[in-house]
Amino acid sequence: MSLLFKHIPHTAPAIALFASLLAPACAQTLDEVVVSASRAQARSFDAPAAIQSVDRSTIQNGGPQVNLSESLVRVPGLTVLDRSNYAQDLQLSIRGFGARAAFGIRGIRLLIDGIPATTPDGQGQGSSVSLTSMERIEVLRGPLAQLYGNASGGVIQAFTKPASKVPLMDYQYYVGDYGLHRADYQFSDTVGDYGLVADYSTFTIDGYRDNSRTERKQFNGKLDFNTNEQTRVNLVFNQFDMPLAQDPLGLTAVQWAANPQQQGRNSTATKTAAEFGVRKTILQNQLGGSAVYTIDKDRAVTSRAYYGTRDNLQFQVGTTGINANGAWTGLNRAYYGLGVQYNEKMLVADTAVQWVAGYEFDRSRELRKAGTALRGQQDATNRNEENQAENSDLFAQATAQVSESIAVVGGLRSSNVRFASTDYQTNGAASGDVNYGATSPVLGLAYFATDHWNLYANYGQGFETPTLAEVAYKNTAGSPVGAFNPRLNASTSRHFEIGSKWVPNRSSRLDFALFQINSTDEIVVDVTSGGKTAYKSAPGTSRNGFELGGSTLLTPNVSASLAASMIDAQYSQAFTSATVAGTTSIAAGNKIPGIPQTSVFSELAWTSAAVTPGAKSAAPGSRLAIEMVQSGRIYANDTNTASVDGHTVFNLSASQRWTVDKAAVTLYGRLNNASDERYVGSVIVNSLQYIEPGLPRNWMVGVSVSAPL
Repeated sequence: MSLLFKHIPHTAPAIALFASLLAPACAQTLDEVVVSASRAQARSFDAPAAIQSVDRSTIQNGGPQVNLSESLVRVPGLTVLDRSNYAQDLQLSIRGFGARAAFGIRGIRLLIDGIPATTPDGQGQGSSVSLTSMERIEVLRGPLAQLYGNASGGVIQAFTKPASKVPLMDYQYYVGDYGLHRADYQFSDTVGDYGLVADYSTFTIDGYRDNSRTERKQFNGKLDFNTNEQTRVNLVFNQFDMPLAQDPLGLTAVQWAANPQQQGRNSTATKTAAEFGVRKTILQNQLGGSAVYTIDKDRAVTSRAYYGTRDNLQFQVGTTGINANGAWTGLNRAYYGLGVQYNEKMLVADTAVQWVAGYEFDRSRELRKAGTALRGQQDATNRNEENQAENSDLFAQATAQVSESIAVVGGLRSSNVRFASTDYQTNGAASGDVNYGATSPVLGLAYFATDHWNLYANYGQGFETPTLAEVAYKNTAGSPVGAFNPRLNASTSRHFEIGSKWVPNRSSRLDFALFQINSTDEIVVDVTSGGKTAYKSAPGTSRNGFELGGSTLLTPNVSASLAASMIDAQYSQAFTSATVAGTTSIAAGNKIPGIPQTSVFSELAWTSAAVTPGAKSAAPGSRLAIEMVQSGRIYANDTNTASVDGHTVFNLSASQRWTVDKAAVTLYGRLNNASDERYVGSVIVNSLQYIEPGLPRNWMVGVSVSAPL
C-alpha cells in the first residue's frame, strides 16, 4: 500500500519529553484529516507541506470565540495581532504576508466550507468565520498555497461542524471585562438524508479604550443532503451584522506612555475620534453551495457556486481642507463565483498517482462613495465610482508515489485578474482598468524516511495583486488622496521550503520547516493619514525563517505544546518614497514593518481525566492550563525609526465539565495577561499614530450547555 495512506504503528514514547520541548501547538493525531494541501482528503502527517489544524475543543477552550486570534495563535508561522479594535479587524499574516494591511486580511486565501471568503483582489475579513459553529480550522503555509491563486501568504480554511445524529441544542454565554457579553444559540439535527446546523450568536463590548464600543450579530447555517447515492450537496448561508464598531484610532508614543486607554486624535491633535464620530458598520450576507459527485471509489467531481453582498460604511477623522470636519466612505459590494474540480486516483506504469484539475471564476462589483462628514454624519459626496475585480483561473496538481519511500508533487495555476473602475463623480476623468496575469508552478519532493518520520522540500512561484482598497488612493504631496491608482504592480515571489514531520507515538508530534521567500514589486504602505492609506511597490524583499511546532503527553493527564517561529523580513533593495517633505530613502536591509521578528506560544495543561488522543469531545472533569504568548520587536515604519518592544504575557484558563443524564454542562474561566504587562498589541504601519495598545489583565467566565431534545 502507498505510504500516502499507510497507518503509522504505535511506538514506545522514548523521546516524547524531547518532543514536548521542541514541539504543532494543537494536539494533532496520526489520523487527522486535512484537505488544503492536496484539495482532497489526506492525513496531515502525509501532506508534504507545512499545515496544521485547530480542532473544536481548542477553539472553545481559547476564549469566547469572537476572534481568530484566540485559537490560531497556536499555529507556527501565523501571526494574529489582536488590535482590540473591531472597526479594523485583526492583523493577520503568514510568513510576513498580510502584515501591511491597514484593516482586514490581505494576501491570504480564506475559505469557509469550501466557499471563498476572499474576494478576487485578495481581501477578506476574519470576522466572516463564525467560530461558535466551526469544527476545525486548517492553516496551509508555503509554496503549495500558490495553487490557490492570488494568495502568496497561505490558506486558511474553516469547516462547520457536521450535523448531529439526534436533535441537539447548544447554548453558550460569556461575560468579561470591559462590558463583554457573548451569547450563542445552536441547533443541530439529522432527519433521513438531511443534516442541519443553525447557529446564531451575539457579541457586545464597551472596550478597553475610549470610543471602542462594538455590537455584533452573526448567523451561520449549513444544510447537507444526498440527491442520490453518488451526490452529496452542502448549502451554506451566513450573515454578519455589525451595526456599531467605534474606532479608537492609533496613538503616538507620547500618548501611549501617558494613557493607553485614551482615544486617538486627528493629525493636528485638535479633536478626538469621538468628536468626529469615527466608527464603522457592516452588513454581509452570503449564500453558497457545493456538490460532490462520486463517480467511483477513485474518481469524483466537485462543484461550487456562491453569491453575497456586503455593505460597509465608515466614518473617519478630519484632516485639512474640505475634510477638516471629518470624512466618510461607503462600499456596497455584490460578489459571486463558481468553481469545478476533478479528482482521481490511478496507476501509471505501476506508480500510484493522485491528481486534481479545475477551474475557478470569481467576480466582485462594488459601488464606492465618499465625502465629507460633520460630527460623524454624512454631509456631502465627492467620490462616486464603481469598482470591479474578477479572476479566471485554471489549476492542476498531482502527487505520484514513485517508490515506497519517495513521493513527488507538482502543480500549475494560470491566473488572470482584472480591475476596472468607472468614475461617475467627474464624468469618467478618473476611470481606468488594469490586468494582471501569472502562471504559478509548484514542485515538491517528500521522503518517507521511516513509518513515523517524513522529510519534504518544495519550490513555488506566486503572485499577489493589489486589492481594490489599495488601488483606491494615490500619494499626492505626501497625503493619500481618493483616486483609482492603476500604476501599482502585482508582486511576484519565489518560495523555497524544507521541512520535517516526526511522530514517535500517537500522542506526540514534531513539525519543523525552514523557508526563504524572495519577492519583487511587493506592495507596501506609502503614506497613511486619517484612516486612508496609499501604497507603492518596493523593488525587492526577502523573508527567511523557521517554524517549529508540536505537542505531547508528558503523563496521561498532562499535555504540553509549543508553536515557535522566527522571521527575518527585510527590503533587499533600496528605494525612495515621496512625502510632503520631499523624499525618504529606504535602505537595503531595513526590516519590513508590521512583522514580529519572533513569535512563541506554549501551553501546559492538566486534566483530571486521562487524555485520549483523537477524542472528538472533551471528557467530563476538570482542566487547568497556563499559556505563554511571546511576540518579538515590531518595526512600525519603512525607515525603521519607530518600533515597539517585544512582550510576553501569561494566560490562565480553567474549565469544569459535567454530564447530567444525556446533557453536558461546562464552566469556563480565563485570566488573560495575568502578570498585567503593559505592551503594544499591534502597529499601524507608516503612521505617526502607530500604536494600538494591548489589553492589561482581564478576565472572562462562561457556561456551555449541550442537550439532546
